[in-house]
Amino acid sequence: MSLGGGGGGRQQLQALSQEIEAIEEEIEELRADVEALEAEKTEIDEAIEALDLLETESTVQVPLGGDAYVRAEVQDIDEVVVGLGGGYAAEQEEDEAVETLESKKETVDDRIDDVQEEIAELESESQQLEQQAQQAQQQMMQQQMQGMQEQGEDE
Repeated sequence: MSLGGGGGGRQQLQALSQEIEAIEEEIEELRADVEALEAEKTEIDEAIEALDLLETESTVQVPLGGDAYVRAEVQDIDEVVVGLGGGYAAEQEEDEAVETLESKKETVDDRIDDVQEEIAELESESQQLEQQAQQAQQQMMQQQMQGMQEQGEDE
């Protein structure tokens, strides 16, 4: 890879810097995705725990949205409505509902692993680009030093 004149080296450094910045932004977005997935996993764990603890005729706080809740009595814990994804839900027996939630949690765990692998790959790519940038900067400085020496010899 030839840097050409001093201007070419600066252009290469600028391009590498922009690539590194884009990768860093993508990494931050992926880290936010992991946080959201971790929150979803926590909600699933809380739902499983609630199903284990609740009994028929238990009193619960039901969220209405906007941080508003209403007290309600569980009429029948044996039947639970569970979201299946894609806006669909199904009524299931308690054990089947727990199995569905455990399966959802495994899916979330797999997605977290995938995103973390993607983050690791991007971090590795960023490190490689940073090394290239350092090498390009060193080459540019060497060329400038040579140019200054040549000017000194010409005088």
